[in-house]
Amino acid sequence: MDCTSHKLYHIHDFDSRDILDTYFSDKSEMVFGEETLKFPMEKFHNIFSAGHIKGEVLFDISFGSFIHHLYSTCGFFKQISVLRFNEKCIMELNKWLHRRTGAFVWDHASTYIKEMEGKSDQCQDKEIMLKMAIKQIVKCDIEKENLTDSVVLPQADCVISAWLLDVLSKDQDDYLRNLKKLTRLLKPRGHLILLGCLNATYFTAGQDRFHILKYDENYLRKVLTGEGFIIDHCDILRRKAVSDLADYEAIVFITAYKEK
Repeated sequence: MDCTSHKLYHIHDFDSRDILDTYFSDKSEMVFGEETLKFPMEKFHNIFSAGHIKGEVLFDISFGSFIHHLYSTCGFFKQISVLRFNEKCIMELNKWLHRRTGAFVWDHASTYIKEMEGKSDQCQDKEIMLKMAIKQIVKCDIEKENLTDSVVLPQADCVISAWLLDVLSKDQDDYLRNLKKLTRLLKPRGHLILLGCLNATYFTAGQDRFHILKYDENYLRKVLTGEGFIIDHCDILRRKAVSDLADYEAIVFITAYKEK
């Protein structure tokens, strides 16, 4: 489908809190919990607890203002920088980070990570650890070759990008261009972790539909290997949610390292 029939995440206005309520909350009507909450948290927990991905610096450059996927990272990286393209998402993240009134409550995600780790007495400590590890929230510009422009950042040992390339990229060529920009943030042999939707065309925010780039697993593997990445893990969860708010067929979680 032509992306011009839908709004674009980084250009058009949308309610960042509505995104959290619709796709990441614990509300009874939120039907995406298995795919947007539990699956990502399980995959990140498994990958990082294995001990193969760790280092000094991690960048999270993702869609929206969710943080639940980062709970498993803070014990393996000393410095986490959160990079976002949308000003409202940055405001929402700062509310949570600085414990401001009206911040989104992630208790349901904290409970789930507690269950996975079997550490019922460390639920609150995990969130405190994550907040301490996040050193800065940086505004990005996808139109620039250097995404952070005037902000000088060190190269990262790991870059996480959840659903961002899907919503930013107008077509597959654009996906490749945006991927190249992300990979410039990585050290040699640094790890890239992507979370995305397969064969999707839109998601709903408020009353509007927003563009998602349609691609399949073969395309994702091809574009990563073409950029010199070695894929070391890929897992796919077929859609279970019944809703017309988004039309993806599956969620993909893939890790790869930069060969040179």
